[in-house]
Amino acid sequence: MAQKKKKSAYAAAGVDIDEMMGSLTAVKRMVKTTNTPSVLGNIGSFGGLFSSPGKDHILVASADGVGTKLKVASMANRHHTVGQDLINHCTNDILVQGATPLFFLDYVGTAQLKGPVFRDVVSGLCKACRENDCALLGGETAEMPGLYPRGEYDLVGTIVGSVSRKHLVTGESIRKGDVLIGLPSTGLHTNGYSLARKIIFQKARLKITDTFPGTKRSVADVLLAIHRSYLKPVLALREKIAIHGMAHITGGGIPDNVPRILPSNVDAIVNRAAWKVPPVFKFIEDKGKVDHDEMYRVFNMGIGFIIAVRRKDAGTAIDTLKALRAGPKVIGEVKQGTGNVTLTDG
Repeated sequence: MAQKKKKSAYAAAGVDIDEMMGSLTAVKRMVKTTNTPSVLGNIGSFGGLFSSPGKDHILVASADGVGTKLKVASMANRHHTVGQDLINHCTNDILVQGATPLFFLDYVGTAQLKGPVFRDVVSGLCKACRENDCALLGGETAEMPGLYPRGEYDLVGTIVGSVSRKHLVTGESIRKGDVLIGLPSTGLHTNGYSLARKIIFQKARLKITDTFPGTKRSVADVLLAIHRSYLKPVLALREKIAIHGMAHITGGGIPDNVPRILPSNVDAIVNRAAWKVPPVFKFIEDKGKVDHDEMYRVFNMGIGFIIAVRRKDAGTAIDTLKALRAGPKVIGEVKQGTGNVTLTDG
């Protein structure tokens, strides 16, 4: 009869090194599927190696996390989508400046590593990396019992991309008369979940398996809808016309994100009647009695990305994006001003 392996003192304290190393070994083959031609060496070294994109390129980096959307993933016991959320979110952040991803570094922190959950998370990271032509170059996995609640984890990461100097987008060339094109979100994306969870689960007392009001989908499906990547439609559009500014609509919504790219001599006028707000936002506003304007600062309200183009190019932009099923809408224009956003209702 085989002897039962004695549990180490560290494992008894909540950190099982054997479990962690076994899980890392299990995902190595998965991670290798994200390798691009510029990756040098294999995962597992102290640092990841990546060849330089060339001196005419600028490196662009960003870091972010999935936030309390992870609590919804735990409630639903669905962990294969949050990695996609993280990669796509970070891809969009550097896309704003015209950059495409090179590689990604992730951090998974937890009270106690669970192999199946870890593999699901990494599978999502790998899927989105392949879709965005981005290498998962490495990362950190940390077990810290006492810091994280048991059964939960944190997921954050850093993306590094590059853009040629001729394709760099700063917003400086936005001018009076430009047209604003909005691309739809898939839902909440990765922000506003602290408020959304409070209203949906505490005030409305919905369960994760209930049908979400106004839809035919479950609460889990609505809240865990994957944060959309806008990389492919934007790159296709860039081949057709000049893009003068872009904004990723995350925390702060349209009012706080669009001013980040506006020159100080213009304003963005955004017409909220130009698109249909998805049911999840209407439900949160009604059930939570949230002020209408506050909704547009907390959530994306159905528009995940905004592109500024010259009026003469707007038709080509809409046609190009429609052909890619990107769902474009003309949602506003640029007028003379002082670098602010005004939301109108028609």
